[in-house]
Amino acid sequence: MNKQFSILLLFLSWFAFAQQKPVLFLIGDSTMANKENPDKNPEHGWGQVLPQFFTGGIEIQNHAMNGRSSKSFRTEGRWDTIEKQLKKGDFVFIEFGHNDQKLKDSAKFTNPYTQYRANLERYVRETRAKGAIPVLMTSIVRRNFNENGVLIDTHKEYPLVVRMVADEMKVPFVDMQLLTEQLEISYGPENSKKLHLHYKEGENPYYPKGKEDDTHLSGLGAGKVAGLAVKQLKTMKTGLEKYIR
Repeated sequence: MNKQFSILLLFLSWFAFAQQKPVLFLIGDSTMANKENPDKNPEHGWGQVLPQFFTGGIEIQNHAMNGRSSKSFRTEGRWDTIEKQLKKGDFVFIEFGHNDQKLKDSAKFTNPYTQYRANLERYVRETRAKGAIPVLMTSIVRRNFNENGVLIDTHKEYPLVVRMVADEMKVPFVDMQLLTEQLEISYGPENSKKLHLHYKEGENPYYPKGKEDDTHLSGLGAGKVAGLAVKQLKTMKTGLEKYIR
C-alpha cells in the first residue's frame, strides 16, 4: 500500500512539474512597462501589448517599471523577486539604458563601460544559473529629428555596451535601437508623432493641457515596436519561437 501511494505521489509530482508553463519575464523601464488605466491612458509600454503576439503556452510577467535603470531595478529588490521564481526553460528580456543615463540621479546613473556593463553581465549570469535564457535588448530610440529630418541618437555608448556583452557572452540579442530607428525613419519627422504622445490642448481627455512626449509610446507605437521585436525573435533559435503566434 505504501509503495503504491509513493508511486502515486511521484506521478502527481511529475505531472505537476510537466504542467508548469515556461515564463517570459520582462525587466526594463517605462518604454516597456505596463501602464495604469489602459482603456483611457494613451501611453503604452511595448511589453504591455506583447501577450497578443504569443500563444497561451507561455506566461508573460512584465516587471518593467517607470524610471528604473539597470542599477535601481536591482537595488529596489525587483530583480530578487524575479530571481526567486526563475526556473529552467524560462526567459528574461533585459532592456535598460534610458535611465542609466541620468547624471543627476545617483540612484539610477551608471557609467556605461563599467557599472552598466557589469550589471548586464550579472543579470545574464544569474539568469543562466537558474537554467533560464536571457535575451539582451538595446533601448528603443527617442523621436529626435533635427531640422534636416535626420534622426539623432540620444543613447550614446549604452547600446554599444549591450552589443558588446551580447557578443562576448553569446547571449541572444535583439537590436531594438536599430529596429525602432528604422521604424521612426519610415514614418518620418511629422508622421512619427503618431508613434508617441503628441496631443494639442483639449484633443485628448487624459491630457487636457496637451502633451508632447517623444520618448514614450502610443498604443500604435507600442504595437509596432512589439511586433518588430517578435518578428526578430521568431528567427532566433532560443526556444521562444514556438510560443509565437
